[in-house]
Amino acid sequence: MNQLLIICPLVFFAGFVDSIAGGGGIISLPAYVAAGLPYHMALGTNKFASSLGTSVATARFIKNGKVHFKAAAVSVPAALFGSWIGARLALKISEVYLQYTLIITLPFLAVFLLRSGKFKNEELKKNITGAAVLALSAAAGFVVGMYDGFFGPGTGTFLILIYNAVIGFDILTSSGNAKVINLSSNVAALATFLASGNVVVPIGACAAVFGIAGNYVGSGLAIKKGIKLIRPVFILVLAILTLKILYDVITSR
Repeated sequence: MNQLLIICPLVFFAGFVDSIAGGGGIISLPAYVAAGLPYHMALGTNKFASSLGTSVATARFIKNGKVHFKAAAVSVPAALFGSWIGARLALKISEVYLQYTLIITLPFLAVFLLRSGKFKNEELKKNITGAAVLALSAAAGFVVGMYDGFFGPGTGTFLILIYNAVIGFDILTSSGNAKVINLSSNVAALATFLASGNVVVPIGACAAVFGIAGNYVGSGLAIKKGIKLIRPVFILVLAILTLKILYDVITSR
């Protein structure tokens, strides 16, 4: 019971944030660890709950026509393949190099977004063909998928940024497509954790209810409020991600 008192409120907040700007895992995973679950159990249980929550957010974006299905169709397999390569690289290269890079890059990215107002509610008018959109979507899925397999935190956040600023989707479609990729990668990872017995199903089921509620509320607000809500939450996620990575670097020394 005490574990659920720690986990459930934080998982609700993680689902709320994740449905809007990605990055919910940097909130939910520490909740399971703080509640006393061994790290691999925490990872597996987090995937169990987040997969159910992400499915609700994804369904709401699809229902409201905020998913570009052709882009998603090429992004998902590219992301899964990239994630596999990233996981292989993680076994050979220290993640500390990526941590240092992100610590330097993320604050500049946050300042850039605050000053430039880069996010747009409307689709950006870019002179790129449909084939180019698919190629860029596949490349985005592969690169961010590789990052996810190698390191992980903030995957959805980076996907939203790329879909919006590089490919030119409106911010809600960017969020919807990021959700589709996140759901696919979560389900793939969850299958592995279930097979290895690293999921505490009773805790995961209770947390999933709160995660679903957070995703439902967050995705509904994102669809209604658009850029007015997404942009500040996005900046908040970048700030939390930067602090988390900095903390990991300091404590690992």
